[in-house]
Amino acid sequence: MEGIKPHYFLGYGKKLKASTVLLYMGLILFCIIVISPLVIIVSSSFREPSNMSSPLNLFNQFSLKSYVNAFKKMNYPVLLLNSLITTGGSVAIIVLIASMEAYPISRIKRKVSKGLYYFFIAGLVIPAQMVIVPIAQMFGKLNIPNTRFTPMIMFITCSMPFSTFLYAGFMKSVPIEIEESAYLDGAGLLTRFFKIVFPLLKPATISAVITQGLWIWNDYFFPMVFISKSSQYSLPVGMIQFLGDRENPAQWNVLFAACILCAAPLIIVFAILQKQFINGIAAGAVKG
Repeated sequence: MEGIKPHYFLGYGKKLKASTVLLYMGLILFCIIVISPLVIIVSSSFREPSNMSSPLNLFNQFSLKSYVNAFKKMNYPVLLLNSLITTGGSVAIIVLIASMEAYPISRIKRKVSKGLYYFFIAGLVIPAQMVIVPIAQMFGKLNIPNTRFTPMIMFITCSMPFSTFLYAGFMKSVPIEIEESAYLDGAGLLTRFFKIVFPLLKPATISAVITQGLWIWNDYFFPMVFISKSSQYSLPVGMIQFLGDRENPAQWNVLFAACILCAAPLIIVFAILQKQFINGIAAGAVKG
C-alpha cells in the first residue's frame, strides 16, 4: 500500500473532484432523509401501545403487543383477503385487456388506430378524482351495489391509459415476421396473440403488474368511496380506525404496526419474485 496517496480512492486511481465529493455527500444525505422515517416507523411498531416516549428514541423496547392489537382490531385476515381479491383481479383484467387493446393499435397502420392511441394517451391527463362525483351518481342510477368489487371498476378503467401506452410502445419491438410465419402455418388471430405475441410481452407485463399492482394495493380513495361495509374494506382503509379523534387520541404505535402489516405481503412477494421482476424490467429497458 506504500506510495498510494490518500486522495486516490473510489476511482481506480483517479483523483476525486470536489463536485464528485459533493454528489456523494448529497446522495448520502438523501438516503438518510428517505430511510429515517422508515426506521422510526419500525422502531415505534415494536413498542407497547401505551409507550408514548419520543419516537427518536429508537428501539428502546421490543414488544409485539402493537402488532397483536392491530391484527385483531382491523380484522387483518379478512382485509388481507379483500385486498388480494381486489388487487389480483384488477391486475389480471388490466393485463388482459390492455395487451389486447395495444395489439391492433400497434399492428394496424391506419389513422383509426393512431387516433385510438392518442385517445388512450389523453386519459392520462384527467385524474379520476375530478370526475368521482358524476361517476358515483351514475353507479347509483345503474343500481351497482357498493361491494369490494365496485372499486375494481375504477381501478381497471383508470389503469387502461397507462397500461395500453406501455404495451403499445413495447409491442413495436416485437418482430412482425414471427406472426407472419405463424400465419402461414395456419395459426389464427387468437393463437398468434396468446401463444406468440403475449409471451414476448413479459417485460411489459411485469412492469404493468408492478406499477398498477402497487397503486391498487395502496389506494385508499376508491375503496373508501365505493365500499359501505367495513367487512369488505381493503387494508389501507382498515387503518383509519387507528388515527383517532378529539376524544380518542391516535394510537401511533398500533398505527405503525398496521402499516407494517399492510406492506408485509408486498415485501414478501417482491423477495420471492425479485429475480423475475429485475430481469423483466431490465429486458424491457434494453428492448425498449
